[in-house]
Amino acid sequence: MTEPINVFVLAAGSGERLQPITFHIPKPLLPVVGKPALETVLEKVSRLGAKCVGINLHYKKDVIEDWIRRSAFRDLVRLFPEESMLGTGGALKNAESFLLTDTFLVHNSDILSDIELEGIIAFHHASDNIATLAVHDFPKFNTVSVDAGGLLRGVGDTLIGREPVDRRVAFTGIAVYSAEFLRFLPEGASSVVDAWLAAASEGRRVGSLDLSGCYWSDIGTPAAYAAAVVRQMRSEGETISISPSARGCRHAEIAGYVVMEADSVAEKGSVVRNCILLPGSRAKGNLPLENCIAGSGFVLSLTEGEMLGSSGDDRTFLIGVGGSDRKFYRIREGRGSSVLVRFGPDDEDFERYIAYADFLRSCGVPVPELLRASPEKKKALFEDLGDLSLYSWLRCRRTEEEVEEVYRKVLDIAVMVHTAATNHSSECPSLRERIFDYDHLRWETGYFLENYVSRIRQTPVEDRQRIDEEFGRLADLVDSFPKTVIHRDFQSQNVMLTKGGIPRIIDFQGARIGPPAYDVASLLWDPYYRLGEELRERLLNYYVGEMKEKGDAGFGDEAFRNTLLPCRLQRHMQALGAYGFLSSVKGKSYFLKHAKEGLRLFMEGISAARNEYPALYALASLL
Repeated sequence: MTEPINVFVLAAGSGERLQPITFHIPKPLLPVVGKPALETVLEKVSRLGAKCVGINLHYKKDVIEDWIRRSAFRDLVRLFPEESMLGTGGALKNAESFLLTDTFLVHNSDILSDIELEGIIAFHHASDNIATLAVHDFPKFNTVSVDAGGLLRGVGDTLIGREPVDRRVAFTGIAVYSAEFLRFLPEGASSVVDAWLAAASEGRRVGSLDLSGCYWSDIGTPAAYAAAVVRQMRSEGETISISPSARGCRHAEIAGYVVMEADSVAEKGSVVRNCILLPGSRAKGNLPLENCIAGSGFVLSLTEGEMLGSSGDDRTFLIGVGGSDRKFYRIREGRGSSVLVRFGPDDEDFERYIAYADFLRSCGVPVPELLRASPEKKKALFEDLGDLSLYSWLRCRRTEEEVEEVYRKVLDIAVMVHTAATNHSSECPSLRERIFDYDHLRWETGYFLENYVSRIRQTPVEDRQRIDEEFGRLADLVDSFPKTVIHRDFQSQNVMLTKGGIPRIIDFQGARIGPPAYDVASLLWDPYYRLGEELRERLLNYYVGEMKEKGDAGFGDEAFRNTLLPCRLQRHMQALGAYGFLSSVKGKSYFLKHAKEGLRLFMEGISAARNEYPALYALASLL
């Protein structure tokens, strides 16, 4: 940890390239999935242990000042209002008395990045630099010339000194300065770039730290802002974000990446796809919004590539935010589209994915149609089911009646898998041979211990022998239950809602022959969405009734319900293990936000079975 230093945040600009958005919202307060850009910057610099954070203000300064006064940073911030714009150099000179006491870091208020500020500060302290600029290779903005040692040799067309220029890089808007740098700044308005050149011309070291490869965005244009919002959504594992004060989401047809910021409204019948609804905006029923930023009285249209931050082919876009290593791309062809799935070269699921898609579809199970496959390249083209998963649909506040109606339709699919697909399973040998047996069940509980208990909770398992014995008894019991074809990951993120609210299922390559209660537990005790107990009971009754009508004559209510609790325990441990693995090994940390509910469900289940599994109950209590 570096020693605390002062920080200065530049926030006075008018954001001309973002007009008309900035006519209503100052650029530093542009919300990125509910959080103003300035708040993200202040959170980041406050972790440095900053003694104080200076912020210059000019454009809409009263709005920014009011936000700061109501924020958690009000006691950390010192404001430096400017009657007229002083520029990037003049702003620092205006705060000279604040900055002159120590080394200080300067950070633009509109920069979103994963750059580690501690590293820049440490690099500066270890050098003889009077200034250290954080730079990267960003061709669009590569105007800073440096020599082989990273020292400044010019900006734009202006070059200084005789040392040859090694390369041109882009300034990130983040720099560390020694206090003496301030003497190179004149009184009044100026650019900090002129001070860099003046200091370097005098023989002082204006160095750079190349951070190429880091994520960086200046949200300076509508396209850059939209791409930053979508990237943040992806980093959170979401496609829909609805502010608590937004209204009308449940009345709209929503698809793709959609953000409804504070006090935005979606009118009944509105259509919103790949769109950011800014605070106070309104999606109207007679004006579909697609690939756009909508504000109060304006709509900024973008291409789909700009909206999603894609580069290259403007007809192909990366989609999906799940746990799989497979890559999914939407391919636009005229007015239609399809989804290309790319498997890794060592992914053993490819053949199963193709075989199961054909088999399940032949049994009437609503899965995407396979259009063509290329086994040698391990890729396949499927029917496009759209962007709206059941999980995302549930992000909008829904009535219990609406939720129950959709869940009944999803349970109809479960019944179809558990009956029709089971009756024809001999037609798919690769599925018929994959039994959800004792060994696989024990693998799941080992996965739970390794990836959740040990990796995430770092909880020692003191009585491993008793735990293993109880895991063995649980696996024996679950393995003894009657088996059907099961999806095995039958949860809300693997259900897509197509036009008209018709559910279809995806991610079925893990299907096995196992107890149907495992699928029911996956859906009705899903950590992604908490169902009320009364609604869950009605849905259970519906499933049982449908299975009695359409399934094996031997299917019984009581016998099925006796299988639920053991399958719930097994499923909850599998889910927690997956959250641990995906977050700690695969780097998809957003899955951990579901672990709290997953653990609650597991604790609820193991509490009901504590007499049968006392050691597992004791372990769960420690978590």
